[in-house]
Amino acid sequence: MPNLIYVSREKSRTSPHNFKAGALNVLIRVSATMTNAPIILTVDCDTYSNDPQTPLRVLCYLSNPEVGYIQFPQRFHGINKNDIYGCEFKRWFKINPAGFDGLSGPTYAGTGCFFRRRFFFGGPSKLVLPEMVELGPDNVVNKPIQSQEVLDLAHHVAGCNYENRTQWGNKVGLRYGSLVEDYVTSYRLQCKGWKSIFCNPKRAAFYGDAPISLIDVLNQNKRWAIGLLEVAFSKYCPLTFGTRSMGLLMGLGYSHIAFWSIWSIPVTIYAFLPQLALLNGVTIFPKVSEPWFILYLILFLGAYGQDLLDFVIEGGTFQKWWNDQRMWLIRSLSCLLFGLLEYILKFLGISTISFHVTSKVLEDEQSKRYEQGVFEFGVHSPMFVTLIMAAITNLAALVWGLVLAILGGKSAFEENFMQVILAAFAVVNCKPIYGAMLVRSNKGGIPIKTTMLSTFFAFSLFVVAFITLRN
Repeated sequence: MPNLIYVSREKSRTSPHNFKAGALNVLIRVSATMTNAPIILTVDCDTYSNDPQTPLRVLCYLSNPEVGYIQFPQRFHGINKNDIYGCEFKRWFKINPAGFDGLSGPTYAGTGCFFRRRFFFGGPSKLVLPEMVELGPDNVVNKPIQSQEVLDLAHHVAGCNYENRTQWGNKVGLRYGSLVEDYVTSYRLQCKGWKSIFCNPKRAAFYGDAPISLIDVLNQNKRWAIGLLEVAFSKYCPLTFGTRSMGLLMGLGYSHIAFWSIWSIPVTIYAFLPQLALLNGVTIFPKVSEPWFILYLILFLGAYGQDLLDFVIEGGTFQKWWNDQRMWLIRSLSCLLFGLLEYILKFLGISTISFHVTSKVLEDEQSKRYEQGVFEFGVHSPMFVTLIMAAITNLAALVWGLVLAILGGKSAFEENFMQVILAAFAVVNCKPIYGAMLVRSNKGGIPIKTTMLSTFFAFSLFVVAFITLRN
């Protein structure tokens, strides 16, 4: 390694670009003053290289002048046997990128990605030159890295106020305006004509760390959800701007990611409405003997069957898939729902976004519980309240539905079958929550405050539903 340069970035409370995109733009500028190498690799601080042949694979792809970056899938070491938090994100990091690869290429995933430096300066055929010639992608550095002139320039372009009244973050470098700088940068520059490549060799190119507590997972995902909504409801909305610039399929592909948190709406409805209706004696699904019941059954089994097939083909196991789909439901009822609400409040000027850095610090007891496949709660969080409310409501609905089936005979069984099955499905998925509420005595359990608050809200929700349905 001929040169290793450590950059301690200057920060300021008045600078609006103190997040990851701002830091990466500083590194792009500093590296331009010292070497201006044509290829840039970005990795997270917890990522390490696992295959020395990776740069050679990249050079082959970059022979195509339209290819702006090569994205490798995120892979993680230290994930427990059954990946209880679904941190592998097989759909985002493996399955969906393979589909994108048949079009203009995958999105930038934030780490494990090789860029052509020219990618950050406009489209492949029309570059946007920065305010200083020394920062342009075609500039040749002919001075030693340790020369005073180079060091002075590097300090200058790394300053927290350097970007004021420049095109950085808008037309040059990683793009600002969203908490998900990786998504918005690849999206906007692919709209300008760049293509990308998804490279998924058998031997992992990079390995990184994944959070091992539920609250860290949810905080990380909430930040992603808010950032994606910032793009979805901007003038660069993938449904409109993206479809016009990249075509219908790429526009829909980026839209599928941008509107991720919208899934929280139907999942929340299904987590509460049928169960509250069952508790109040209201039937909302067809009877088992009616033809429409077959349609519901086909849709349910077909959707989950296809999801399981995709997951297994990508090397997953049934247990990992079950944990993954359970985490999809948990995310929808917590971080995605709260991310959607927080974005709406921010849009209305009521609240501001708080940036949460994902903790990767390991504690012995916490690591031991994680390796044993035990869910880690440990702290009070509003995002846990909705989860516990759903767990309590579905358990009550299941018990009441079984009582009705026993006392009411065949007629009651046919009328309430789908609602009882839906409640049973939710109860099985909520098993870790029940354990953390009732059994756990260690630090990873659900605090009593959270349980009591959730129970109160669940009962209040039942009362509201009772009054509404009776009227």
